[in-house]
Amino acid sequence: MKTFTLPGTDMVVPNVVLGLMRIQDKTDDEVRTLVSTARDCGITFLDHADVYGSSLHGCERRFAEALRLTSSEREQFVIQSKAGIVTKDGPYFDFSYKHILESVDGSLKALGTDYLDILLLHRPDALVEPEEVARAFDELSAAGKVRAFGVSNQTPRQIDLLRRYVTQPIVANQLQLSITHAPMIAQGVAANMQGLDQSIVRDDGIVDYCRLNDITVQAWSPFQAGFFDGPFLGSERYPELNAVVDRLADKYGVPAEAIAVAWITRHPAQMQVVLGTTTPERVAAATQGSDLPLTRPEWYELFRTAGYTVP
Repeated sequence: MKTFTLPGTDMVVPNVVLGLMRIQDKTDDEVRTLVSTARDCGITFLDHADVYGSSLHGCERRFAEALRLTSSEREQFVIQSKAGIVTKDGPYFDFSYKHILESVDGSLKALGTDYLDILLLHRPDALVEPEEVARAFDELSAAGKVRAFGVSNQTPRQIDLLRRYVTQPIVANQLQLSITHAPMIAQGVAANMQGLDQSIVRDDGIVDYCRLNDITVQAWSPFQAGFFDGPFLGSERYPELNAVVDRLADKYGVPAEAIAVAWITRHPAQMQVVLGTTTPERVAAATQGSDLPLTRPEWYELFRTAGYTVP
């Protein structure tokens, strides 16, 4: 498993993350097997959110009930959670000082821990008042409740607005990315091509912005074809892409999931891949792509057969 020091922190982290948004209905044994399998593969970074589960903090609570981590065991993991999405009477977003503090306290109680290693603001809030975010971050940091802060699904200008007031580094931006859902990469490849939808700038160059500002991109839904419309691996919608995936899987002696992960980890932005599966075997398969050295021709072949234009 490839690891690196997360910029803006002293945390050494793996480039594959275990997302725990689907464990609400899993038994204790199932949750323990999932986490232990990930740990055996080198995944020590766990991703939560207050809204994951059938009730507020549901998956965080399920995790704590199943694992019952001791203090020394807790220190062996980097635990990240998120705040800002409100589902009651919603959905809507709330980055107010009061909501952020209440959410973090709820996560800490549910997780049975004294601190979060990283807190992300969960999607953008159109009504954000960055001064309130800064006040919340300062208080959480001073109290030792949160070690580092980041965002998810935010544009460069939204991050700049926060950074004008927030004193702590923004260390991560969690964004949807897979071979077939890669507009943040595809636009730059086809820049300045009139009449090609791929050349339209939708995110103000978020990948380059994150690289320039030491913000780690965390790629969520690495196997999804689009926005929760099913996986591309093995899908009849992508026969040419899957033929290439299967050929490369055979070449490198790894499962198809590893090729999908390797396409992301091969990018020099040093991204993290967030796995959402609850199948231990698939977690183990995916981690084999952590440091798989796809060549440039192979990377671009996957990109082209996913439907993107390489001029």
